[in-house]
Parts: sequence; C-alpha cells; structure tokens
Amino acid sequence: MKLTARSVAALTLPAGKDDVIHFDDAMPGFGFRVRRGSGGKVLRTWVCQYRRAGATRRVLIGKVEVLGAEAARAVAKEVLAKVALGQDPQAEKADRRDKDRNSLRTLVEEFLAAKEPRLRARSRVEIRRYLTGPYFKPLHNLPLDTITRRDVAARVVAIARESGNPTAARARGALSNFFAWTMTMGLAEANPTIGSAKPAQNKPRERVLSDPEVAAIWRACGDDEYGKIVKLLILTGCRRAEIGDMRWPEIDLDRAIFTIPASRSKNNREHTLPLMPAALDIIRSIPQRVSRSQLFGERSHGFTRWVQDKRSLDGRSKVGDWIVHDLRRTTATGLANLGTPPHVVEAILNHQSGHKRGVAGVYNRSPYEREVRAALALWEDHLRTIIAGGERKVLAYPQAAR
Repeated sequence: MKLTARSVAALTLPAGKDDVIHFDDAMPGFGFRVRRGSGGKVLRTWVCQYRRAGATRRVLIGKVEVLGAEAARAVAKEVLAKVALGQDPQAEKADRRDKDRNSLRTLVEEFLAAKEPRLRARSRVEIRRYLTGPYFKPLHNLPLDTITRRDVAARVVAIARESGNPTAARARGALSNFFAWTMTMGLAEANPTIGSAKPAQNKPRERVLSDPEVAAIWRACGDDEYGKIVKLLILTGCRRAEIGDMRWPEIDLDRAIFTIPASRSKNNREHTLPLMPAALDIIRSIPQRVSRSQLFGERSHGFTRWVQDKRSLDGRSKVGDWIVHDLRRTTATGLANLGTPPHVVEAILNHQSGHKRGVAGVYNRSPYEREVRAALALWEDHLRTIIAGGERKVLAYPQAAR
C-alpha cells in the first residue's frame, strides 16, 4: 500500500494493539504510525525507519495534522538519502537536541560555578553581571554552537554605544573567558569572540586633583557612607573596592592597621596599611552591625551606590571631570610631591613594580613599615592644612657634608 492522504485516513489501531506502524510499499522505511497516547487519545504521525550499525533507528517526521502525505514523503526521502550516504540522521537529531539544551545562559551558570571559587569577591560580582545581565541577553537562549562572531560583534558595539568602551571591553573579555572555558570542557569547538570587533581603547587617565580640588571634595563629603569612603580613599590611596568592601575582621583598631587579604587585592597579595588618626576616627564613627562584617553597603559585597552618590557629591563640591580612581593617583602624586621616595609610594599602593621587579623583588621583601607610616602621617598633615585653608610650608634643610 502506498501511503497517501486517502489511504492513511482509513488506517486505525487493530484490535488489542496500542501501537502499529504501516509502511509504504513504494518507499521502504517511510511509515505511518498510529498509537494510543495518554488518556486514550489516538496519535497519528509520519516516521522514517532505517538500520544503522546493526540497530534499528527511527526518525519522527511530524504529525499528520501538520504535514500532508507528499510533504512527509519528501522529508523521508531526504532522511533515507543521508542514510545511503553513510550518515545517521537520528544521531544527528539527538546531537542537535543536546546542543540546543546547551544555551549560553545555561552554561554560564556552570562556568561561574567552576570559576567563582578562584575569583576575588569583586571579580565574581562583575563577571556574573556581564554574563547574566542585560549585556548579552539577546544571546542567552541561543545554543552555544549557533552563536557567531557577527552576533558577538553586534552586542559589543551595542554595549559600547549604551555604556561606553571600557564596559564593552570588560564585557567582551568576560564572554571570551567563558568561551575559552567551554572549549576546554568540550562544549564548544570555537570562540566566536576571537576576531570580533574590539571597543576603542580609551587613553589612560592622567587626571590629578589639585590641592584646592581635594579640599573642596573633602569639605563636600557628608557624614554618610559615601562621604566616609571618599575620605578614606584620599587618606590611604586604596582602590575603590578595597574601601567599599572593607570588613571589620580586616581592621585592628588597637594596632591601627588595615590588612587587605589576598582574595580582595588586585594582585592577589596581602597588603597591610597603617591607619593614621583621621582614618581611625572615620572608622570608629561607623556602627558595627552584628549580622554583617562589612563596614559599608547593604549587600554581602559592600558598597554599591557609586554613581548616584558621586553625582550628588559633584554637585556640592563643584569639582568636575574626575572619577573615584583619580583619588588614588592624586594621593600617590601628593606623596611624591611631599618627598616620599618612589619605592615607599609603591609600597603604599601595593604595587610590585620598579625596584621590586625581577630578582630584586625576590630578595627584597621589606614592607617599609616605618617609611610607609611616616609618609602617610605627612600626607595626613598636608591634607589637614589644605582643608583648613592654610598653606603648608616646606622648609629646605642643608644637606650633610659628604
């Protein structure tokens, strides 16, 4: 019997059977399946059956309500042609089904679970935000192997347009790291970020605030969390996250020191800084909460209101064209201007550069504690003078005869 619209209309389940396939005489392997589903409903579908490696394989073509007899026959012909060429359509279909389950959003969770234990707290937050947030949302439901370089480039360009080049570059980097991981896990064959459009690199900032600008910002700081954070950044030269995510266990008030653990340090090296009286006063003014170890913020990773609160501070201080990281550069420059040797400035900033590079860094392990404390004390004294509106005089002492 040739399977046609008329012939299959009369086909039913034989008595005592719940599943039967009627095969086409003109095209062996092309069949019409009738079976009883849940609730007793009779289901009618087109199928194609073939043998591969000694086993019987079956491909579902579609429901009779959706595909007519001739359309189903054409699909069956394509399936059988692939079999004749040595292919395995059912295995390809199962493989496609598995790949469809491996969407970007699904595998991102596995990537984060594998990588997060080795990342610093701030890095975990940032990478999760880039990969699960709105930046690559149009790609989230796409199977991994269908995402192309064009898809990635389009998103990077859109992110740069909406959020700026630095954000686009970091988002692209997070996505590239993700695809590199999927390749090592055998989940992807290529990294579509390679060769895709790169955001233009911004010129490194050189902004150093003048003494009057530093004084204006300090005076404009309120007694809120952001005001205290900004003051601590000016006093210590720390990075934004090092103060914003500061924890009580990292502070020894009796010894007046602040220890940034390696897990929160950019270069993964523990860093200890002495706290001068002004910094201690600010820290002591912050109430300790029993249920939280962080000094600032409402979440487990610390302070988050950087943009909103800076905008408010700018309005009060009338100082423009600066970002929070400029405070670190300003502190370093101010220390140097006061005569602090470069290696002591580097020690304050927790930089391993200059004289600490290479072999010198291996053998010279000095933290320069006394020099660091003296430099920060001098810096605090300088800040006190400019904030009070006075002029600090630097006296030249005669050099000892050699």
